[in-house]
Amino acid sequence: MQPFGATASLTAAKAVNLHDFEARARARLDDSAWAYITGGAADEITLRGNRSAWDGLQLLPRVLRPLAGAGLGIALLGRRWPHPLLMAPMAYQRLAHADGECGAALACAAQGAGYVLSTQASSTIEDVASQVRDEPGRGPLWFQLYPQADPGLTQALVQRAVAAGFEAVVLTVDAPVQGARDRERRAGFTLPPGVRAVNLPPAAHGAGAAPDWRGQALGWAQVEQLCQACPLPLLLKGVLHPDDACLAADIGVAGLIVSNHGGRTLDTALPSAHALPRIADALGGRLPLLVDGGIRRGTDVLKALALGASAVLVGRPLLLALAADGAPGVALALRLLQDELLMALALTGCRSPAEATRALLA
Repeated sequence: MQPFGATASLTAAKAVNLHDFEARARARLDDSAWAYITGGAADEITLRGNRSAWDGLQLLPRVLRPLAGAGLGIALLGRRWPHPLLMAPMAYQRLAHADGECGAALACAAQGAGYVLSTQASSTIEDVASQVRDEPGRGPLWFQLYPQADPGLTQALVQRAVAAGFEAVVLTVDAPVQGARDRERRAGFTLPPGVRAVNLPPAAHGAGAAPDWRGQALGWAQVEQLCQACPLPLLLKGVLHPDDACLAADIGVAGLIVSNHGGRTLDTALPSAHALPRIADALGGRLPLLVDGGIRRGTDVLKALALGASAVLVGRPLLLALAADGAPGVALALRLLQDELLMALALTGCRSPAEATRALLA
């Protein structure tokens, strides 16, 4: 894959914000893939709520503040990163575009963004890591883990991620079963030929269906054991309740991702923007927090930082950018989001993400 830059991508995609990729993606995806990528659980109340929650927060800017030396760099898990943006783990990215996970990861690396590879990726752990691990200026490279019915397979996935050069494991804890995805079922979604979860055994797959990854039902004791055994930092993804956040801190996890699975599991669950400050207050800085769900604008990212997040994960908008324009689309979307964040920081009197506090919110 050839290198690409934001300028070339802008010429190709003609997008000026993340919403602009949606129509292009819709034109290129069939009804089944569109339903799978964009749909949520049941009546999609949480899916919509994730978005409206960020819109409902108002900024209270400061003026005449010193802005010299402004930048987007952050500290996370003991390292410095170019900015607080990561691409969330999403399955079957070759469903969106032939570039798939390898292209998306390379686009993230080119823009200094983090990339989180799904257990249900349609590209191998090793192929994705080889694309980006040696890229200068890239962001974090993490592996998202669904526990498997066979604990040996769970361990093997972690071992492969470690050997490939991933830097953290993100354990998803909010989906012991799949949500009632009505839109997806109405569309009759099945995986097309040539797209499957290639890091899982073929026996886990039905005829064209997504594999049943639910397998092993974890409890806190098992998570603590995994945390102690894992050679990489272990983060939990899918925490909404402050009491669960405190339990996670007690067993020694490295961080939390405040998330409701993008509204794809439990409908009417609390929007992540509303859960984030409650968890931040309960933890009092004991763990780094990240958040996902409904983030579309640089102002959304700024609000997340102000509420206590160290970084954010962006999901569907980047997958739609991949569907619209391949890897260059992802690169452009990330560039646009960075530019919007830098503008939002400056317009609220902040020189860096670290200066964003709740004082910025009305």
